[in-house]
Amino acid sequence: MSTKKVIQVNKLTKNFGDFKAVNNITFDVGKGEVFGFLGANGAGKTTAMKMLIGITTPSSGKANVAGFDVNTHAEDIKKNIGYMSQKFALYDDLTVNENITFFGGIYGLTRKEIKEKSIELLKELNLEDVKNMLVASLPLGWKQKLSFSVSLLHNPKIVFLDEPTGGVDPITRRHFWEMIYKAASSGTTIFVTTHYMDEAEYCDRVSVMVNGKIEALDTPKKLKETYNVKSMDEVFLKLVRK
Repeated sequence: MSTKKVIQVNKLTKNFGDFKAVNNITFDVGKGEVFGFLGANGAGKTTAMKMLIGITTPSSGKANVAGFDVNTHAEDIKKNIGYMSQKFALYDDLTVNENITFFGGIYGLTRKEIKEKSIELLKELNLEDVKNMLVASLPLGWKQKLSFSVSLLHNPKIVFLDEPTGGVDPITRRHFWEMIYKAASSGTTIFVTTHYMDEAEYCDRVSVMVNGKIEALDTPKKLKETYNVKSMDEVFLKLVRK
């Protein structure tokens, strides 16, 4: 992991009326880091992520993502990141190959680049035999791995993963994390939200959000030492109950 910071957040806040969904959070993420962004449903992690990827405008505070200010250059951020959502990532009514071509076009790749990337991606995922099948017919685990690979098509500096392994079996989850490590080893920064506390153990550093605030941020090892527990699940429970 590089010491270069590709995400810098300073006192970022998002209000909805009198409610502070994200309350004055500050942190940074290094190049090639696997950064876990944890929190229970309603903790504010998805709202924070939406500000970082340029979908939602902050109420106050600053953030710089991939070299661009979230307040003034949201469109530039979108061009320099990859994004994968648990709820929507691929078009079910398009084939595997059509999805790759479609998203390659959105990311601004040339036809030649899309063709080369398609061949490479299908071979790597062992999907060559099903490239003309509708995505709807694929098992969930295959969809998730394909979706992650598609988010990397344009070689983004950062990939944001919003609960990417929800609903898949443990073996597929492990394979998915192997793909994450491979991307990070090539210098891509991975920003991942998850509610699986065992997955927090796989991250270089972890932040834990509670009621819109970051209550803890460190390596999994140091967080367990700080709270004198044996698992990240216990760390999370201590912070939430506090």
